[in-house]
Amino acid sequence: MRRLLLSILFLLAAGAVMAETPAPAGAEAYIISPANGETVHNPVTVRFGLKNMGVAPAGVDIKNTGHHHLLIDTVPPPAGEPIPADDNHRHFGGGQTETTLNLAPGKHTLQLLLGDRNHVPHTPPVISRPVTIIVE
Repeated sequence: MRRLLLSILFLLAAGAVMAETPAPAGAEAYIISPANGETVHNPVTVRFGLKNMGVAPAGVDIKNTGHHHLLIDTVPPPAGEPIPADDNHRHFGGGQTETTLNLAPGKHTLQLLLGDRNHVPHTPPVISRPVTIIVE
């Protein structure tokens, strides 16, 4: 029985590793606007950029594609884990490439993270540099 359980656990672990979605070489996410250090007013339009990959809606399995997630005032999730869906982790599973936000006045950090069809970051992660803005 113990050997059977260990075999099942091994197969599950191997399946999880095989489930990783690879990112192609040179893949890059970036924020087109607003610019780092920019002072903005609400509503804030954020435009997403992607290089060497395509955008596809969540649930669609096409090689070298994914969909955007905007991280607001937070850090990326641990490797291999789905990206949470909350006010700090905005999902754009329809394939959107921009959004309009209303942010509280003050300093905010924005960062893009591409997710695969299951909202899991690619391997290696396709993530933008953080952009810091001031909302007046």
